[in-house]
Amino acid sequence: MSNLRFLNPPTLVSPPGFTQVVEATAPGRIIYIAGQVGIGPDGKLAGEPGDFRAQARQTFENLRNALAAVGAGFDSLVKVNVYLTDCASQLPVYREVRDAYVNTAAPPASTLVQVSKLALDALLIEVEAIAILPPK
Repeated sequence: MSNLRFLNPPTLVSPPGFTQVVEATAPGRIIYIAGQVGIGPDGKLAGEPGDFRAQARQTFENLRNALAAVGAGFDSLVKVNVYLTDCASQLPVYREVRDAYVNTAAPPASTLVQVSKLALDALLIEVEAIAILPPK
């Protein structure tokens, strides 16, 4: 999107997989996407209980569907907040799954937090997002 600039200033560490600063200019539509989890459209948890990879994939598929509902794709993402229940074991898989969806050359700004639990005991990941689109 031409009205977005992704920056990793030299005064900040240049992290793998996310951008430190995303600047949006010009008029546009701001899209707020509620936390997406590893539950499919059928209402069932993805994979077997405890299958983090299956839940992460379903989470990003749900995010893809939410973006598509407003005519957007992953290139429109400017910020994601990620909640994991066990960063030590889940972070490498999360990064692998995320990188299959987001533009790794200009990834969104990101915050990742470990939480003791999510809304349902079986959930292992939740991702909320903000996207910016041109005006209609």
